[in-house]
Amino acid sequence: MAREHHFASRLRWSGSTAAGYRGYERTHTVTTPPAAQALQVSAAPAFLGDETHANPEQLVLAAASSCQLLSFLAEAARAGIEVVDYADDAAAVMPVTRGPMAITRIELRPVITVAAGTNHEAVERAAHRGHEQCFIANSLRSEVVVEVTVREAGTTRPAT
Repeated sequence: MAREHHFASRLRWSGSTAAGYRGYERTHTVTTPPAAQALQVSAAPAFLGDETHANPEQLVLAAASSCQLLSFLAEAARAGIEVVDYADDAAAVMPVTRGPMAITRIELRPVITVAAGTNHEAVERAAHRGHEQCFIANSLRSEVVVEVTVREAGTTRPAT
């Protein structure tokens, strides 16, 4: 196995900052070679960005949520747990401060649907093991909280 994994991204912006802070375009393009699909990114609206594009803060949150999903699915598959659906309405908090700002808390709220008869405690254990293994969460200074809801397929109420 490799001792290191390497990742690349390519960012491109062009424009002019000659008009000052309020006058320049914040939209830029990010690609992740070898994938050719480009992602249009801008600043958050609070920082004069285009709200129709993703912003870096959302991308940090999306990376944490995606990593949790993938780490959990690996743990669930290894444990023989049949997961049939996973949804996460994640949230991040970035307080306004005088000094350098930072995302201070990320809340992941996965709703995990499993096959009928699945041991829900085993699902929650797999979710927490996934969190422990999530390399994005392990890379962040922010508090990352995982609040798991487990449901069985074919039911409309959360399982207990």
